Amino acid sequence: MSDSFMVAARIPMARKGFEQWLDTPVPDVAEAIENPEQMYTGWFWDGKSPEGDWHLERADKTVRTLFAEQVDEGRGAVILRHRDDALEAYLFHWGFDRWSVHMALLALAAAGPHSAHDANDHALFWAETSGSLCPPEWNGRLACLAINRTGARFTGRLDLTGVIAALRPAEAAFFSLIERLHAEEQTQGPHLSPRDPEFVDPAVLNRP
Repeated sequence: MSDSFMVAARIPMARKGFEQWLDTPVPDVAEAIENPEQMYTGWFWDGKSPEGDWHLERADKTVRTLFAEQVDEGRGAVILRHRDDALEAYLFHWGFDRWSVHMALLALAAAGPHSAHDANDHALFWAETSGSLCPPEWNGRLACLAINRTGARFTGRLDLTGVIAALRPAEAAFFSLIERLHAEEQTQGPHLSPRDPEFVDPAVLNRP
């Protein structure tokens, strides 16, 4: 199994909705996801129970503080921005950091009420060494969370062609960030890239 665990989503929403979402408290799973026990059903980890993984200490975190701390502390890599009238998230975690992965999914579930349309959007969770999305037909994905204005629920296998296509710009930004981080490490310079507006919207880091 890979050491690179990824969560990604693209949810159309207005700029105002994006900023309102940032100030939303990260919800408890009972408030946010209809069927958390079915997280892995139909995917690579089918049969694995995630029940204990949802017992999370949220410590009154908002979406903004959750992701700002991840950027500040350098845990993994964060693409989180408002681009082309949509929230784009592409989140890299070293190893299966259950708390960070599940908190990210809860935060994305909380974006549903701010969506610009009534249809489902989808947050993907997968493990892949390169961090890439892989083709839509790839069998290695771990979970898919369907998100809409009224709630969120895990869904089994479905055609992800459109979902993957919509996430390609965020994937490209992720690889650009990784390349720049590598260059900064080679020169032993300051790691400025994680806070670049190309990758993380300035509003995410603008904590009270």
